[in-house]
Amino acid sequence: MSSLHLLVAVVAGLLTATSNAVAVTTQHVASQREKGSHHGWERISFVLRQPLWWVGGLGLTGSLVFQAIALHFGPLSLVQPLLVSEVVLTLVLRRWWLGQSLSPRAWRTSVVTVATLSLFLLVTSPGAGLVTASPTAWRLVGLGSLVGAGALAMAGSWGSPARRAACWGTVTAVAWAFEAVLIRALSDTIAASGWLTLWRHWPLYGFVLVGVAGLAAEQIALHVGPLRVTQPCIVVLDPLASLLYGVTLFHERWASGPLRLASGLLLLGGLTWSTIHLLAVVPDITERDT
Repeated sequence: MSSLHLLVAVVAGLLTATSNAVAVTTQHVASQREKGSHHGWERISFVLRQPLWWVGGLGLTGSLVFQAIALHFGPLSLVQPLLVSEVVLTLVLRRWWLGQSLSPRAWRTSVVTVATLSLFLLVTSPGAGLVTASPTAWRLVGLGSLVGAGALAMAGSWGSPARRAACWGTVTAVAWAFEAVLIRALSDTIAASGWLTLWRHWPLYGFVLVGVAGLAAEQIALHVGPLRVTQPCIVVLDPLASLLYGVTLFHERWASGPLRLASGLLLLGGLTWSTIHLLAVVPDITERDT
């Protein structure tokens, strides 16, 4: 992976995180404006009439474009962890847009999160693996993801708002992680054969189905519970699932050596903790129900 490819992947990955921050914030606010008893299609109709929801839709579109660029030039194990920066970007967006004050504790935790992410990428030095995954690997990973997401969706049908938000947020994370794998497969197909051949390859149809399922799961997660639960599940578990997908499907690798591997795992745990802590300790900043 050349230095130029690395730079493009990092910049596009950060732009993906920025677009996601815009999308999740605007769509959460739009989703929470309706406090009546509407359900099903009535609720969907109400949300779709909110201009702010469509702003979030533009953010999601932008994130797909930037993510496709990032995954074309860099491996999953590099690009997806960059999406953790969405947490910090969301807080900045809420400070700038909603006018909510950020406590010194929030700023300190934000700095720790960004620093830990940077160290993790520096220590692990993620490298590209196989260009394409084997059909057997696709089937096994796809089936396992479907079963796991289905079980979580069933578990998210009852319990407290926090529990339901956590379950559906995790479903969303799995869907977006698998979507990233499919985006990579599609970008490789386009680079090799051009746009006109996409319809002959199954990842295109998988991309559409998983994208719709992920969007639906995210909207449910944003509505059934607090954002301080939903967003950490999505932001933290998406890159973790992507790392697993990268290893199992494409045999992506981290820097060799027991010390660097142990340091990478330790930093990954620290990154997970700091991200969750950042949103959990400041609900007044990360939550705004209107």
